[in-house]
Amino acid sequence: MNGTAEPGTWPVATALTTARLALEPLRASHAPEAFPVLADVRLHTWTGGSPPSAEELEARYRRQCAGRSPDGGEGWLNWMLRRVSDAQLVGTVQATLRRPAAGPLTAEVAWVVGGDHQGNGYAREGALAMARWLRGHGVDTLVAHIHPEHAASAAVARALGLTPTDTMVDGEVRWSGGPGSVSGS
Repeated sequence: MNGTAEPGTWPVATALTTARLALEPLRASHAPEAFPVLADVRLHTWTGGSPPSAEELEARYRRQCAGRSPDGGEGWLNWMLRRVSDAQLVGTVQATLRRPAAGPLTAEVAWVVGGDHQGNGYAREGALAMARWLRGHGVDTLVAHIHPEHAASAAVARALGLTPTDTMVDGEVRWSGGPGSVSGS
C-alpha cells in the first residue's frame, strides 16, 4: 500500500533490509527467539516495569500481529531486527499509527535492542529504515517518548530528525518531527 491509508485501513509492514539488518514483519512465532533478547532486566532501566514472561511476550505478539487496535483507531507496525551477517535477532522497531481528526498521519515510534547488542548502531539503523518506509506510506509526523537521561535513545531520535519538546508524558520527553528530515543510514 503506498500513500496515505484510508480511514479504517492501515499500511501493512513489509520486509526491509539495510546494510547490516533484515527487518522482518513481526510474527507470533518470533516470541521464543525474541524472549532471551528482550527478557534482559537492563532494558527496563529507562522504561520501568519488568521483562515479560515467555507466555506474555507471545500473547503480546499475537495481539500486535493484528496490525491494528481492536477498535481500528490505531495501526500497529512491528519489525524484528535480525543481523544479516549471522541471522541473530538483535531487537525490534515499532510504529503506532494515528490519524487525528484534523491532521496528518502520525506514527509514534520506538526501538529496543538487546543489552548484548547495544552500542553497535542497530537501533539507529533499524529506526532509520522504518522511518523511511513510514514516509513512503503517508506518515507526516514522527513522535517518540524518551527518558530525559537516555542519551542513546536521544541520539536515535536526533538521527530521525526529531527534536525534544517541552511536553513530558509519564516522565519521558516527547520528541517530534517529520520523517522527511530523516538523515543518513
